[in-house]
Amino acid sequence: MEKLLKLMLDGEALSTEQMGKILGLNKDELDAQMAKLKAEGILLGWRPVINPDYDDSIVHAAIELRISPERDGGFDRLAQRISKFDQVDSCYLMSGAYDLLLFVRASSLRGVASFVYEKLATIAGVTSTATHFFLRTYKQQGYIINKEPHSEDRLLYSP
Repeated sequence: MEKLLKLMLDGEALSTEQMGKILGLNKDELDAQMAKLKAEGILLGWRPVINPDYDDSIVHAAIELRISPERDGGFDRLAQRISKFDQVDSCYLMSGAYDLLLFVRASSLRGVASFVYEKLATIAGVTSTATHFFLRTYKQQGYIINKEPHSEDRLLYSP
């Protein structure tokens, strides 16, 4: 199964038939390994990597949260609660200056801001937030976003 996971993570989009040929497995063997990965909670789903420029109406942001750990649940209970919001794509417990790092999306800057002040900041245990809006994506999930700079975008010389 390790080889199957590596192939799925490193390779291009392959059909299960193509993966089976590469790994030397027949369809039933591959299906059994896939079912086992899903049953064990290792394979959670499939998501395509979409060029972020495809839809300019979506705003992406990273939000740093400082939270107070709960007596019996530590950070986990609060992080799980926050992860359930539809706006939250990813939520990570971090070491360093803040406790949680959220990646969120909304239909506007105001949408992200209202999520922060209406939903996050009102949760007991959230002590501070810092929001960073994504301005341009250069690489996402291992894929370079091809945006060749135009020669006229560069200054001829700098002051």
